[in-house]
Amino acid sequence: MRTATLGPAQRAEALAAMAERELDLLVIGGGVVGAGTTLDAVTRGLSTGLVEARDWASGTSSRSSKLIHGGLRYLEMLDFALVREALKERGLLLERLAPHLVKPVPFLYPLQHKGWERLYAGSGVALYDAMSMARGHGRGLPLHRHLTHRQALRVAPCLKKDALVGALQYYDAQMDDARFVATLVRTAASYGAKAANRARVTGFLREGERVVGARVQDVEGGGEYEIRAKQIVNATGVWTDDTQGMVGERGQFHVRASKGIHLVVPKDRIHSSTGLILRTEKSVLFVIPWGRHWIIGTTDTDWDLDKAHPAASSADIDYLLEHVNSVLAVPLGRDDVQGVYAGLRPLLAGESDATSKLSREHTVAHPAPGLVVVAGGKYTTYRVMAKDAVDEAVHGLDMRVADCVTEEIPLLGAEGYQALWNARARIAARTGLHVARVEHLLNRYGAMAEELLDLVAADPALGAPLQAADDYLRAEVVYAASHEGARHLDDVLTRRTRISIETFDRGTRSAREAAELMAPVLGWDKGQIEREVEHYEKRVEAERESQRQPDDLTADAARLGAPDIVPLS
Repeated sequence: MRTATLGPAQRAEALAAMAERELDLLVIGGGVVGAGTTLDAVTRGLSTGLVEARDWASGTSSRSSKLIHGGLRYLEMLDFALVREALKERGLLLERLAPHLVKPVPFLYPLQHKGWERLYAGSGVALYDAMSMARGHGRGLPLHRHLTHRQALRVAPCLKKDALVGALQYYDAQMDDARFVATLVRTAASYGAKAANRARVTGFLREGERVVGARVQDVEGGGEYEIRAKQIVNATGVWTDDTQGMVGERGQFHVRASKGIHLVVPKDRIHSSTGLILRTEKSVLFVIPWGRHWIIGTTDTDWDLDKAHPAASSADIDYLLEHVNSVLAVPLGRDDVQGVYAGLRPLLAGESDATSKLSREHTVAHPAPGLVVVAGGKYTTYRVMAKDAVDEAVHGLDMRVADCVTEEIPLLGAEGYQALWNARARIAARTGLHVARVEHLLNRYGAMAEELLDLVAADPALGAPLQAADDYLRAEVVYAASHEGARHLDDVLTRRTRISIETFDRGTRSAREAAELMAPVLGWDKGQIEREVEHYEKRVEAERESQRQPDDLTADAARLGAPDIVPLS
């Protein structure tokens, strides 16, 4: 089984190795596009490095709707090329690249008008299925179906009887976005890429007009490294303009941030066996199955405040509750909301009409010799964006480079996953874990679940669930720090697990237990454990306070009340 470890020792070794010898390609930004670009480059045979200022996926890539989808609403905009491309990527991920992480999810679209709406919407969904099948990657999902009023209420009893006259049901796919990115980074590392999080680019190295490297600060250790590379890819999402500003090359476009917020509510608050997709006056609203929870989102508003920690205001939360309650027989209230998260979409905005219309399209540019920038796009098409970025960088390399092969490169954990899934009852009997626990591990780690089971075998106490977040095993916290690059408590509770949005206490009751599990791996003393727990509690309180504020400005000020970085002893 192919694997890779991103523990403290590997991070230190990666930084030293990147500074020691010139790379073919250095990628800046550890979101899904940066991680995908790193995997694309290293699997073409290029010596590749990846640096991320905070944690893997700590920006946009951990705060999405967690959908892998073709973009049904883009059909209505007649953007057939984008939908076709996304449907191909959805199929590849479901069937070949990450079947352990990407799963089918059903959605119900309530119809509110008799006759014409069923014909109109039905034609769109039929075309969606047909385009998926035509690409040869649609076999993993059931086809859509038409439902009568009675059939729709049978699969979604939560709906008001007068909120629909019938419905359509179709399928898309979903994943845990942060876990997906961490797996991408580990996959790249398994092929030889060097990767370091908490490593911030503070400037660029230049020789004349050419960009030849970057100055990188080790945010944890305090050292600074000069990393030289033949080509650099700026994949920093909503921070693209800031990164470009260090070079003094803004390029032909800039990236605008659009805020989207999501609510998480317990499964029993909405009685349905399917997700929902609802029309609003501006866009669409999703109610997405998420384990023992539902995710409700999203909003779409301009944001020009703090990019690191976009805040959800009281008005944002009210907007989502109002719209979802318009169709629910039993309305949701504030007390039903377990978690709230806000993310920023990187939308392209240019200086001409042509680029301002790019929106969810992506673009790649070469604003200075040695520097490539990739921006825009959507999560589902990260692999295409990565390919285009590396193709552009290759033009600046004085060497022959192989074509992209990532269509054929499964992510870590994919190989052998189906065989282990079929043997899950035997694994449960062998390990003493309940079969539901084994399924949970397989759907989060794929074949790498064997590594967690080895931890449990060595220390049976790690096979117990966390006391205040019993969806997760204690072993998962240790593994996050030892294998997945988690450096702080926040990394584990917010991204390696989803405890921060899946519990009413937002993870504060799990904080100390998790910190004590991480401590031996990361070399923390009692003082550092206290600092980690205190920092996390302050972060949660700042987020709660921001969600009580009436607007973006006051919510942002409240969220900034918690420090960004945990001090290390």
